[in-house]
Amino acid sequence: MMDDVTADVAPLRLRAAADLDPWPLTVATYNIHGAVGCDGRFAPQRVADVLLEMNADIVALQEVPLGGSRTPNVLAALRDATGFSAAEGPACDTPERRYGNAVLSRYPIVSLRSIDLSFGSREPRGALDADVDCHGHLLRVVATHLGLRFAERRAQIRKLLQMFDTEEMPVILLGDINEWFIWGRSLRWLASHFQAVPAPRTFPSRRPLFALDRIWIRPRHRLVHVEVHGTPLARVASDHLPLIAHIDG
Repeated sequence: MMDDVTADVAPLRLRAAADLDPWPLTVATYNIHGAVGCDGRFAPQRVADVLLEMNADIVALQEVPLGGSRTPNVLAALRDATGFSAAEGPACDTPERRYGNAVLSRYPIVSLRSIDLSFGSREPRGALDADVDCHGHLLRVVATHLGLRFAERRAQIRKLLQMFDTEEMPVILLGDINEWFIWGRSLRWLASHFQAVPAPRTFPSRRPLFALDRIWIRPRHRLVHVEVHGTPLARVASDHLPLIAHIDG
């Protein structure tokens, strides 16, 4: 299910806007930890305030409560606070609890696909694969949250990379990769496909030691700058800091 996009994800009719230039474009990835901060407090508005601080055009979110009889719909609150279009990609989807990835976008999301990255009996994982129309410039945005074990991540990255073999538009892969070992096979495969990118440390938010959150873009030359959003509010709103990338046309 997603907001502002039809259930069968058919492309929308968009008004011609070729004379408008979206560049430079700001994208971000943010694991919001269920909107529970480092102080243990559930505070979706605090996450929304971090998003407003960042002022990114497109944001990939992980660990997002998406509703259900026992789960609040945090994505709906963030959508309302930002005024952005919202797409959801639940990895857990039961009547009681819906939970997973999401994308917020200043620009229209014109089509959407879900990629199942679940591995054996491990926690369900997935990727949300969205096409975004930035004033006539199409971008493919793939938001994901990978598993905690080496074998799990390797299988998930192999599956993700297979999806990009026939890429016809710029693609941005971003999310919580959960890779602690900087020379791990998973990161080598990603760097080989997308080329190496800066990897500032984002976790844990109060004193970052690990670069768990990543942003890749293909073609690589469009990536201008990568930075961590490390404001005092961001350091308490989640256990991860947001990672921001600036992209040119």
